[in-house]
Amino acid sequence: MKFIKTIAVFAILLVASAFTSNTTLMSTGYEVGDIATDFKLKNIDGNMVSLADYKDAKGYIVIFTCNTCPYAVQYEDRIIALDKKYADKGFPVVAIMPNNPSVQPGDSMEAMKGRAASKGFTFPYLFDEGQKIYPKYGATKTPHVYLLEKTKKGNVVRYIGAIDDNYKDADAVNTKYVEEAVDALMIGKEIKETKTRAIGCSIKV
Repeated sequence: MKFIKTIAVFAILLVASAFTSNTTLMSTGYEVGDIATDFKLKNIDGNMVSLADYKDAKGYIVIFTCNTCPYAVQYEDRIIALDKKYADKGFPVVAIMPNNPSVQPGDSMEAMKGRAASKGFTFPYLFDEGQKIYPKYGATKTPHVYLLEKTKKGNVVRYIGAIDDNYKDADAVNTKYVEEAVDALMIGKEIKETKTRAIGCSIKV
């Protein structure tokens, strides 16, 4: 009887341990102030793209997004607007599609090409093949933004989270988190809100 109880307790501990490990794994990723890794991912034009390619950039608006998430679709025009507003000022948008296309066929490379063409994307739309980059950043949603500042130490994370405070209606937005953060960086001021909760679909693994 004691042996059975011991086995039961051991099993419970194993389950608890696995849950804890998984929770820790899921919560890893960058915090504001961390140095973000560069990457080399395939763009929809077939070329490999990395942050280092942008020699004149002052920073980057890295956005994990996709074709199929309704939240991401709602934000497409605003992502295009961000690139048009800030790319020439040294903060280009770099979009990364993190989903597994085997699970989400609508996010295949061919589908990405079609979506980018139909919307007129002005920025690279990269495929996170093997889903190696989004876990390093800690992205959990589409869309999920990481604003990076290029420094001598590396690409420092300055903001993490949502694009703004109203995914439903661009005209009803009260706070444009990303724009305010980039504007502050450009004039050397402190960013008021450095982290917000990303609103969107979970990344499909």
